Amino acid sequence: MPPQLTELREFCSLWWEFLSVPTKRWFTRFENAKGVLAEGLYRQRGKFARPFIHSGMLGIGAMGIMLAPIISAELPGGNPWQLPAPSAVLSAATENPATITSVSDKVRDKVMDYEVQDGDTISTIAEKFGVSVETILWQNKLTKTSKLKSGQKIQVLPVTGVLHKVAKGETIYSIAKKLDAEPQAIVDFPFNTFVNDETFALAVGQELVIPDGTMPEERPVTSLARRQTPNAGAVAASGSFAWPVQGTFTQGFSWYHKGIDIANRAAPDILAADSGTIVNASASAGGYGILVIIDHGNGYQTLYAHLSQLYVGVGQTVRRGDALGKMGSTGRSTGTHLHFEILTGGGKINPLEALK
Repeated sequence: MPPQLTELREFCSLWWEFLSVPTKRWFTRFENAKGVLAEGLYRQRGKFARPFIHSGMLGIGAMGIMLAPIISAELPGGNPWQLPAPSAVLSAATENPATITSVSDKVRDKVMDYEVQDGDTISTIAEKFGVSVETILWQNKLTKTSKLKSGQKIQVLPVTGVLHKVAKGETIYSIAKKLDAEPQAIVDFPFNTFVNDETFALAVGQELVIPDGTMPEERPVTSLARRQTPNAGAVAASGSFAWPVQGTFTQGFSWYHKGIDIANRAAPDILAADSGTIVNASASAGGYGILVIIDHGNGYQTLYAHLSQLYVGVGQTVRRGDALGKMGSTGRSTGTHLHFEILTGGGKINPLEALK
């Protein structure tokens, strides 16, 4: 090997030995310090978040103050001496922005009062605010033939849907069912509030925006005495329950819906699931609407809700299969159907487990 290469190799070897020891020592100390710092930050995680954020904001603010003169000087009009002299003549074709009326694009968080202008119609107002015509009609109790007058005040929801005032006993789920909406959509609407954000508990009287909800049709209650089922005399329950009506099974039993729903557009008669005595035949039972309750004398009762007509009265007896009334959509109901429950001393049971 040439002596020059030998000397170069020896020089590099000595130089490496000279640098490797302090370099390794420095890296070892750095890693140890980093480990101690990381362990401390992990134990105190979250504690220093506020100081870090505040320090960062102060730094950004200081940088902004230092750079502001430079940036402003570069912007058009930053130097007042660079502004062109105003024209002595204002063109008649120039549009003054101050005279333009526009609707803010900002998402509204509440119902807005709007004053009707000349030429406004329900459809143009709905288009202006990006909601459906029905939303305007429902909120203001108008019909499609209603005429608006200039200066009239109407309310406009922030989104297409319904504004609902919470009644006693209502839940997100019952409201969604009543207004044909999705419970999740009600929860997700950012300006709806809840007593408890985890359970979505509601306060009586509070107002909720129901996105894409639809107002149920008002159905007049027909005469309750058009037909009368005769008293059955002495009866005894069989201990088994028959289906009270034929139709489409639309909703099952759950923790918030203590019965089953059976729909039928033909609105047939509702039949007693078993023999017993009528203990309730009410024409107005709140959310149940017109309902019948039969006590079967064996620890069980059956409930039939949302009827449009009653054929029976309190105190009379009925046999299994006797007509109790006519299917309807009274109370908190979104369509013609029967809500059926089976009650025991221990609460309510799933009717599907008892019906035959």
